[in-house]
Amino acid sequence: MTQMESLVEYGSRRVIITITAIICTLLEIVDTTIVNVALNDMRGSLGATLPEVGWVVTAYAIGNVIIVPLTSWLSQQFGRRNYFAASIVLFTICSFLCGNSTGIVELVIFRFLQGVGGGALLVTSQTIITESYPPDKRGMAQAIYGLGVIIGPTLGPPLGGYIVTNFNWPLIFYINIPIGVVAALLTLQFVRSPKYAEKSAAKDIDWLGIALLAVTVGSLQYVLEKGQEDDWFSSGLIVVLTIAAALGLYFFIWREMTVKKPIVELRVLKNGNLRVGTILSFIMGFGLYGSTFIIPLYTQSILQWTALQAGMLMIPAALTTAFMMPIIGNLLQKGVPQQYLAGGGFLLFAVFTGWCYFILTPDTNADNFFWPLIVRGVGMGMLFIPITTLSLSTLKGLEIGQGAAFTGMMRQLGGSFGIALITTYMSRQNIVHRTSLVSKLDVNNPAVQQQVQGLQHGLMATGKSAHDALQTAYTIMDLKVTKQAAVLSYMDVFLYLGVIFLICVPFILLVKGNKKKKDKNKKDDNMMEGLH
Repeated sequence: MTQMESLVEYGSRRVIITITAIICTLLEIVDTTIVNVALNDMRGSLGATLPEVGWVVTAYAIGNVIIVPLTSWLSQQFGRRNYFAASIVLFTICSFLCGNSTGIVELVIFRFLQGVGGGALLVTSQTIITESYPPDKRGMAQAIYGLGVIIGPTLGPPLGGYIVTNFNWPLIFYINIPIGVVAALLTLQFVRSPKYAEKSAAKDIDWLGIALLAVTVGSLQYVLEKGQEDDWFSSGLIVVLTIAAALGLYFFIWREMTVKKPIVELRVLKNGNLRVGTILSFIMGFGLYGSTFIIPLYTQSILQWTALQAGMLMIPAALTTAFMMPIIGNLLQKGVPQQYLAGGGFLLFAVFTGWCYFILTPDTNADNFFWPLIVRGVGMGMLFIPITTLSLSTLKGLEIGQGAAFTGMMRQLGGSFGIALITTYMSRQNIVHRTSLVSKLDVNNPAVQQQVQGLQHGLMATGKSAHDALQTAYTIMDLKVTKQAAVLSYMDVFLYLGVIFLICVPFILLVKGNKKKKDKNKKDDNMMEGLH
């Protein structure tokens, strides 16, 4: 029996380990988005400016993306169970400290540390679930893990909106505490650590590699989070950090390929399935986080919905994804090729974005979004499990944790790139569309004059003078143009997202799936189930 197989669990023990891992995944991902709707309340109670309170989101993301590539190495150093439990404890303690913060600096520091703990939960949960199931049931294992990854970003805004509306913002963090305590106790009791790694002595630890990694991904995440806000390369800090990220990446790759005991084993990327999987994970993160970001933004900024209303809109899609996960996992177990399911997922996501392109107006209602979002839910279910299973399908032992770290980091970075590119593209398209619309509004055009006069007369009927009513009428016309330009920008985003996902379809179909001896695996698994 190999080391990898020795970690396979059965019966109630596997159920408990699976529940613990999925709870930890949900804790981490929900906390990525739950604070977004509470930023205004935090700003008011802590006396912070808008840019300052934005760091509550940025610090967590930077902590996440720095620790994710290190999780496999840290698990080797301290033992997976110990490291996982310590990460849960760190996350839980920092949740309490975040809720108890009296100043914005305190809150940002504790959010960064919470992100460090949370990033470990995300990747280690995937590794634990993957290794707890026999190879022929890995598809179902990824389906279970995927519930947290796909549903988490959707649950955050409505849950945060409900808490902020009915209670105070610190409760957003305090609700993590009892869940974290239970998860830590279950981890110490049931999760096992593999025996296939040796610790590095302090003198052998690649401290330079750790420093280069922190500089690279930390700088890159900051640039992606703050680039649009700081007007990109007109900001000296953005320029410096972009250079730091580029040089840091170059020297990090050089260091990890030459040092005797690297902290991130880049050679695992020689595995063809993992290489393809990391690229597809990036694109999936781009679409998942990009669409989760843009739809609430559209409904709140254009349709003037509340944060709670915007969050509730996404729930049917999340439930659809949850419903699809076990179905897709079962299809994989029955031998349906991973690349066919993933290709179908990319195609459905393109259908979703194209549908949104056609329904967007300044007055689109919730009913118009329902079926497109259901299609999105089905598509995301078909994407996540096949891509993750394909990525890890030919990895063994220690490589599984290393591969999970790469796919997790690329999914997170894909989301950050997606949001950064979407916000930048939209701001520039806004200007283009506004200029185009204004150029067509000729004040000498009888139709334009009639509309302005109609607004003026309506305003005069409320008691305004002719001059004030005319000025207000022009202001209203200007606001209508601005709103229409924004809608056209959102339409452009959906159109190009759809094109990106359509382009992926033929490429994913060319990928070779992992040919397993399914019958043998099933027979071995049935024998082990009988013994337990």
